[in-house]
Amino acid sequence: MDDFAISVRNVSKSFRRYRHPTDRLKELLFPGHQKYQEFWALQNVSLEVPKGQTLGIVGRNGSGKSTLLQIIVGTLMPTDGEVNVNGRISALLELGSGFNPEFTGRQNVFFNGQLLGLTKQQIEERFEDIVAFADIGDFIDQPAKTYSSGMFVRLAFAVATSVDPDILVVDEALAVGDEAFQRKCFSRIEALQSRGGTTLFVSHSASKVVELCDRALLLDRGEMLLFHEPKFTIDRYHKLIYAPADLCESFREEIRHTPNLDPHAELDRDDGGTPTPQTPEESPSDGDFFDPHLVPKNTISYIPRGAKIANPQIVTPDGRTVNHLTGRQEYVYTYKVTFYKTATKVRFGMLVKTVSGLELGGASFTASSQSIDRVEANTTVTVRFRFQCLLNPGAYFLNAGVSGVVEGQFTYLARGIDIAMFRVRPDNDSFASGIVDLLIDPHVSLDAEVETVEMRSNPAREPKVESL
Repeated sequence: MDDFAISVRNVSKSFRRYRHPTDRLKELLFPGHQKYQEFWALQNVSLEVPKGQTLGIVGRNGSGKSTLLQIIVGTLMPTDGEVNVNGRISALLELGSGFNPEFTGRQNVFFNGQLLGLTKQQIEERFEDIVAFADIGDFIDQPAKTYSSGMFVRLAFAVATSVDPDILVVDEALAVGDEAFQRKCFSRIEALQSRGGTTLFVSHSASKVVELCDRALLLDRGEMLLFHEPKFTIDRYHKLIYAPADLCESFREEIRHTPNLDPHAELDRDDGGTPTPQTPEESPSDGDFFDPHLVPKNTISYIPRGAKIANPQIVTPDGRTVNHLTGRQEYVYTYKVTFYKTATKVRFGMLVKTVSGLELGGASFTASSQSIDRVEANTTVTVRFRFQCLLNPGAYFLNAGVSGVVEGQFTYLARGIDIAMFRVRPDNDSFASGIVDLLIDPHVSLDAEVETVEMRSNPAREPKVESL
């Protein structure tokens, strides 16, 4: 049992459903006259989550996901079965749960923190970090009833993760925040994962489950149908929800008889086939442009060891700075590096990621022929990576890094994580799907007339990396 953070054994949960509100009263006044129908939200669910694992839970609305989480957290009691939790648990469930709408944000922080097991002194020590993470400004001293849904989630997530939980439970709440805040949340979840914490993550976003989770559980009609690798589970889940009504039951039976994985089996993550990221709002402006408000809010910088990165930006070939890009056009990602120590075998790199941290691609001066033999102290250089924007509409983040030998050691001299961000604008004429635009050139052949209709042609071009 010590190996498991959560153990659920044969858990079932039933609720009483009444046709009319007065039926409850009639049942009290006339004992023996049952007026309710029994509804089983969960039926005989068993699972074990090892410490340090991230479990995604997927299923259609009404499948029992939230009920299962509430039983694990302890806000609901199971009708049958037992649950054992090993470690401090922190949960972000229904929007605004645990918040008193009449209290200010500040008062709710102290109230919720104490519910999660922190002392008043511990909350005071973490208060500034909580407020900074939530980023709701002066609203921290306003009643919670004046908050938007996004502000509720910001503050609730900041409090829930401030207690350094062994187990974090998140129920679809992150879908409320904007891209920059979601990235902050995913960064904190990744930090929890890196230190061996356990996460239960409920989401309708298949890509987030595939990217974040080690295993995924499929619930349907209160029944646990499948416990498997994320991509495997998501594929079956999508096939189930899009199955014709007359084939749905037979496919449920097929999934039900698929062997589940051992929770301790070696992980074999398959991150392929990720769905298209969320499409941003369209701008009235034509073409690419620069929005000064589009900046990452959770940049992580490595401790510098001889260099400093500055002014990361994307520019057009004619030199305009932009952060709203047009697909299939050419741009240059550039930044400056100032060396305050002499370095040798210097290399530069960049990386593009999705909102949830999936690494899409990048470039690096990895070969010895591409590195710079020596850069003297007090030198500033400009690094330029020329690329084609082969991404579909969505928000993306950029890394920048420089490595080399300083004082006899090869290491990162400076590195910025999520140091810049950009959006790719929708293109109504594009037929590309997914995240990456593969420049696919489709044709339709009308065999009867032996004609070829060419929908669109755009020969692929090799992305270029422009060195110093």
